[in-house]
Amino acid sequence: MANLLTINHLSYSRNLQLILKDLNLELPYGQIVGLLGTNGAGKTTLMRLIAGNYIDRKNSISINTETNSAVRKSLVSFTEQVGGWSGHPRIFKIGNFYDALYEDFNLTTFNQLLSNLNLSPDQRVNQLSKGNFRKLVIAVTLARQTDLYLLDEPFDGIDSMTRKKIISSIIQWKPENATVLVSDHHVGDIANLLDQVVIIKDQHVAAQEAADTIRETLGKDIETYYEDFYREEL
Repeated sequence: MANLLTINHLSYSRNLQLILKDLNLELPYGQIVGLLGTNGAGKTTLMRLIAGNYIDRKNSISINTETNSAVRKSLVSFTEQVGGWSGHPRIFKIGNFYDALYEDFNLTTFNQLLSNLNLSPDQRVNQLSKGNFRKLVIAVTLARQTDLYLLDEPFDGIDSMTRKKIISSIIQWKPENATVLVSDHHVGDIANLLDQVVIIKDQHVAAQEAADTIRETLGKDIETYYEDFYREEL
């Protein structure tokens, strides 16, 4: 089977600053992949480019062989694309909104995710804690039936119990052949979730390795493996 995501020689600058340079990456179907790197390494920028939020003018990125940025937006479910609601809607209205917006949005799955994450459809968005808001973002993101999910810092600023709930939901609700690319600078939070690790350093992919190879062949836990690339900077 061909790769789901292919990136060839991607470079990207913003505000006259080079953020990514000659970056290459291939991701297969059916994997949970950790995108690791320090703050400012370019993880979020890479996700925005993959999702089509930023324009890849040289068509360096393809998802299911599709290189057009506008089309790729329909092939990716990205946490950053969730939000921006006007007023203070109840959660069930959020579900109805995305059900109308995306053909691949599954309202039944969304409601099941809400239940699994202990969210009430009648809660208003403005009354949610930070942790519960993050859970809502995950529920919306995973309720779409796509091949590629991009989760940017899904555990930022939330407690350990909420992290466990979100991790459980990712494992349970990810379609079998779908791939999840998840970034987080707290590596220990996602280590046990991962099939692969991708490390961004010096504006490109510095390493890509199977999680089992890191643990069994290299004899390291994923956090140590990551820190070895940044030891002088950490």
